[in-house]
Amino acid sequence: MIVFFIVMAVILIVLACLSIKIVRQSEVYIIERLGKFHKIADAGLTIIIPFVDQVRSIVSLKQQTMDVPPQDVITKDNVTITIDTVVFYRILEPAKAVYEIQSLKNGIQYLSVTTIRDIVGKMDLDSTFTSRDAINDKLRAILDEATDRWGCKIDRVEIQNITPPPDIRDAMEKQMNAERNKRASILQAEGERQAAVLKAQGEKEAEILQAEADKEAKIRRAAGEAEAIRKVAEAKAEEVKLVYGAMMKANPDEKLVQLKSLEALKDVANGEANKVFIPFEATSALSAIGAATEMLNDKKEEVVKNNK
Repeated sequence: MIVFFIVMAVILIVLACLSIKIVRQSEVYIIERLGKFHKIADAGLTIIIPFVDQVRSIVSLKQQTMDVPPQDVITKDNVTITIDTVVFYRILEPAKAVYEIQSLKNGIQYLSVTTIRDIVGKMDLDSTFTSRDAINDKLRAILDEATDRWGCKIDRVEIQNITPPPDIRDAMEKQMNAERNKRASILQAEGERQAAVLKAQGEKEAEILQAEADKEAKIRRAAGEAEAIRKVAEAKAEEVKLVYGAMMKANPDEKLVQLKSLEALKDVANGEANKVFIPFEATSALSAIGAATEMLNDKKEEVVKNNK
């Protein structure tokens, strides 16, 4: 009797183990009943009927990555390049991913290879290097549309490497070096040109400043000379004034005053100033003195003739 209970307990434990399924987070179980799709078991505890229900597949709902093996692709200009691609995808409908295609990963891989060859085959070599983003977007859109019936969503497609043949790579490196040297020469020439322009501008500004300085010096020199002449003239005028005052105190006659004035003008003319300004009033006195001098000379000649 005890053996019977032990056997029944073991059978119940086995049945419980077969009936109770614990589904982990981010996973689902595809449950079949008698070989036909029954349900999708989400994360948590799931009870199935032993020997009637069975777990067909465990499907992950997390984003998955698939590294597509490097593929040799011929470009539009008949250059063979090697492209390495990575595909990021998620399963949205687990039942379709299990029942609509035999191997989802193989299907995505084969579809990626054919699509890459079709896209790159319509582009030249230079475009493949400069249009990676465009290739990625176009490849993702085509794969997403094609895998929709498999319950799959293509999130991203990234081209990891584009490897040209060795001879093409050497030619590209030489071209890049030539471009670098060209840019360096252009930058050097531009720098020399700017330096020459700045030097010329500096010399021009220096000449302008020098000319302005010379002009200012000449103006100041002329102003100084004019001031010196004015002061000398004022000093001589003051001297004449003093002499005239002294003579007037001595009560001289008019002729003596005129003679002393001429002596003062002579001293003025012999000074540092090379110009003498004679007032208009003084010209009448000078003319009178000149006339008197001529008359005296005439009288002296008459006296000499009479004595003879």
